[in-house]
Amino acid sequence: MLSRLARSVRLPLTSAALAAVISSCALPQGSDEPEPQRPPNILFVMADDLGYRELGCFGQQKIRTPHLDELAAQGMKLTRHYSGSPVCAPSRCVLMTGKHPGHAAVRNNKEQKPEGQWPLPASETTLGEVLQARGYRTGGFGKWGLGPIGSSGDPLQRGFDHFFGYNCQRHAHSYYPSYLWDDDRRIELANKPPVPGHGRLKKNEDHADPANYTRFIGTDYAPDRILAAAKDFLRQKGDQPFFLYYPSVIPHLALHVPDAELAAYEGAFEEKPYPGGKGYTPHFRPKAAYAAMITRLDRSVGELLDMLDELGQRENTIVVFTSDNGATHSPIGGTDVDYFESCGELRGRKGSMYEGGVRVPTIVRWPGKVPAGSTSARVTGFEDWVPTLAELSGAKAPADTDGISFAATLRGEDQTPRPFLYREFAGYRGWQAVWVGDQKLVRKKLQKGPIVTELYDLAQDPRESNDLAAAQPDRVAELMAIVKHEHAPSNTFPLRQIDGR
Repeated sequence: MLSRLARSVRLPLTSAALAAVISSCALPQGSDEPEPQRPPNILFVMADDLGYRELGCFGQQKIRTPHLDELAAQGMKLTRHYSGSPVCAPSRCVLMTGKHPGHAAVRNNKEQKPEGQWPLPASETTLGEVLQARGYRTGGFGKWGLGPIGSSGDPLQRGFDHFFGYNCQRHAHSYYPSYLWDDDRRIELANKPPVPGHGRLKKNEDHADPANYTRFIGTDYAPDRILAAAKDFLRQKGDQPFFLYYPSVIPHLALHVPDAELAAYEGAFEEKPYPGGKGYTPHFRPKAAYAAMITRLDRSVGELLDMLDELGQRENTIVVFTSDNGATHSPIGGTDVDYFESCGELRGRKGSMYEGGVRVPTIVRWPGKVPAGSTSARVTGFEDWVPTLAELSGAKAPADTDGISFAATLRGEDQTPRPFLYREFAGYRGWQAVWVGDQKLVRKKLQKGPIVTELYDLAQDPRESNDLAAAQPDRVAELMAIVKHEHAPSNTFPLRQIDGR
């Protein structure tokens, strides 16, 4: 699909360089190949707050992820893939609608009482709806975060035949809640009482006594229920292809993991108990808990892949693994992502437009179609999944998507680099960013200034430590023209310093 910028005829061209960027948007999108007789199945797995370097295949040394490492060996690693936003809800909005955050309906986390987030409006077309129209059976299992049950953002109204899991992001802070949603019905869990997502030890409790932490472990682990529901979805008979969307809650805080999983990291790290006080719930062995959660996610993905094999669906299933944003900040909730080098050399964490906040580990497998053991450094983003999966499935993508199909890249073919990638975020004091090749413009403090504008060359400076803005004012002006054009003001999620609201 054509970018909005490519379709514009009013944009003032500030330089020959910018004109080249804009004109290159007008690339033909789609394929001349005949429509397949039966579209491929799609298994789309999205981790929650997983850092760029938290998988072995992306450089992790301390946390074991054997199934995802094997998946990468069987498919393609995308090393410059960007989430829709540096936090949960707006990132999911970009993924589902194919619109970048300058045009998207949801641009920050915003709660909707009594339970849920700001809903997608009925006017938006989602990836689920695109695939439903192609004849797919669709199911979502995990965390939704795009509108309460019964709202215009209800997953059952947004292209999903079935949903099981958490509707609300805050509810998902606990892995031992009292209930989950099965479509529009609350399913009670056997956590009596449920474990809250936030808490701390009492002042008179000994931080060094593991017995004082036991009340923060429940009996009915929600990710187990969600995985079981996803497997049931796979087992359903029928001639339809399926789209299984699996937005896991792992490894988002709190640090909740069964003791059986924790045992795999017994004695692996020097530990300092986390008694609470910096968000979420205490844990006696926080490093082991964090590592065990990621390994647990890896095992869950392995079980889904095994089921594809058992059902004879490996060859005809596109498998995607990614994360909704970068790793969270240490020491929030007892995490130590610096110890695990969760973002590696990348600057920034969740909530930031620096690379560590939005560049996410991504793997795609489709046997016989996506070259095994391959890697692509082409810049791609969450908005690109709508047109990409539409092309690969023979579906029709919405006309107003900002995404550009990279199906050719996945097939191992040469593809023109993405002209630019745009991001904005109304939270964490307000951010904007634009990537053109290896150059990146970052703007911050857009809610309350003074505004800071920076320019980086990621090829020479992947740590974003050498700001080139003062030395290259003409290039800053060229990239600012893209930023200004791609930002459509939002009444609900304004950037006050530039919107005047």
